[in-house]
Amino acid sequence: MKKDSRNLTMLMDLYEMTMANGLFDTDYENTIAYFDMFFRKVPDNGGFAIMAGIEQLIDYFNNLSFDDSDIEYLKGLNLFCDRFIEYLKNFKFSCDVWAVPEGTPIFPHEPIVTVRGPVIEAMMVETYLLLCVNHQSLIATKSNRIVRAAAGRPVMEFGARRAQGADAAYYGARAAIIGGCTGTSDIKTAKDFGVAASGTMAHSWVQMFDDEYEAFKTYAEKYPSSCLLLVDTYNVLKSGIPNAIKVFDEVLKPKGLRPLGIRIDSGDITYLTKKVRKMLDDAGYPDCKICVSNSLDEHIIEDMLQQGACIDSLGVGERLITASSEAVFGGVYKLSAIEKNGKIIPKIKISENIAKITIPGVKIPWRLYDRKTMKAIADVITLNDEKIDDTKPYVIFDPEHIWKKQTVTDFYAKKLQVKIMEQGKQVYESPSVKEISAHRETCVNNLWDEVKRFENPHTYYVDLSQKLWDLRDKMLRERRD
Repeated sequence: MKKDSRNLTMLMDLYEMTMANGLFDTDYENTIAYFDMFFRKVPDNGGFAIMAGIEQLIDYFNNLSFDDSDIEYLKGLNLFCDRFIEYLKNFKFSCDVWAVPEGTPIFPHEPIVTVRGPVIEAMMVETYLLLCVNHQSLIATKSNRIVRAAAGRPVMEFGARRAQGADAAYYGARAAIIGGCTGTSDIKTAKDFGVAASGTMAHSWVQMFDDEYEAFKTYAEKYPSSCLLLVDTYNVLKSGIPNAIKVFDEVLKPKGLRPLGIRIDSGDITYLTKKVRKMLDDAGYPDCKICVSNSLDEHIIEDMLQQGACIDSLGVGERLITASSEAVFGGVYKLSAIEKNGKIIPKIKISENIAKITIPGVKIPWRLYDRKTMKAIADVITLNDEKIDDTKPYVIFDPEHIWKKQTVTDFYAKKLQVKIMEQGKQVYESPSVKEISAHRETCVNNLWDEVKRFENPHTYYVDLSQKLWDLRDKMLRERRD
């Protein structure tokens, strides 16, 4: 797997620095703080999101330091005291960090990353932590929606040229594989992360030659064992497919080879694939695969398949790599507790917007599974000194509508987070992207189909333990009073 060795320490909002500097020479300078990253809404009104970006977050933590040019720049802002500048010269990250493993389905309001450490350090990592996890989780979630719409057909990520910058293309492709894509057109991502590189030919190849037949023939001669022809440069049914069949007959068949497939990148794909399938079958090529592309997303794909489109694989670009239907994941990073004289003091943010009220305290997210079906029942957030005893019945309840209760039995409880950093040192080795994708497939299969609907999915409950609910209610009442 590829390690990112860049020093991205200065990729932060200025207010992180001004807050950190402001805490020097105060009673809070050495306070241990807890921050949670969570999100409030699943993109595209979906039933769940997919966690991604932790490997790059670990790389970031491992490379935190300020070089001489950083120090000179910060001094030149005339905002920071000399003691703070000296602190930055010798900066060492020493926080503990927990995170939900990549590929795991995640839900609103539960902590997906938790940082514990000196408050100044914990404040300074906010921007990149959010940037890294927000971006890849967004793309992994969109990719998984598209892959599920394809109903078992391979989906290739084709979006590098439409991404918002090099990192968005590179890490977006990584996230797309986590979400379920079988390959990417970006060969740097494929090389660095050990995944399949996918691609066919461009329209410019066909246009370069005097006629379409010559273009196809030359390509087949160059790549006889992996011949996949782009047939829509001029006319799919009148020239593209007839010329492709002619090349298959004249170039591949004499060599004892079969065509890999054809690709359609424009037009009424549903109509064209039906006609093309019959033409290829009648010509003796029922094994010739039909690949389609052209601004696809989960809704278009689902519609095409419901209408009987004959599709074997798909290439999806701009609407995947940019998550164009909802381009913000919306994860936030909030203080949840501090330690004072060895005691944990919970903290809460209250807002006129009820959705923005935070869950206080040091917390552990759990997932409850039915032992018979292996399906996920609900997630429960507890305080860190609680343990869910899955040998006994356990009562869960909706934290907003507490009269909605359910007693679960014959279940097992699993902590969602793993420790990735201990006192600033890496203690977790990220799996390969392929292993993460396999983990994602298993976890998504453990969700009920109703949660996986694109339209009006069933709400998967993220409940609070009674102890945590009581704490939150007490703090809200105290603030109101």
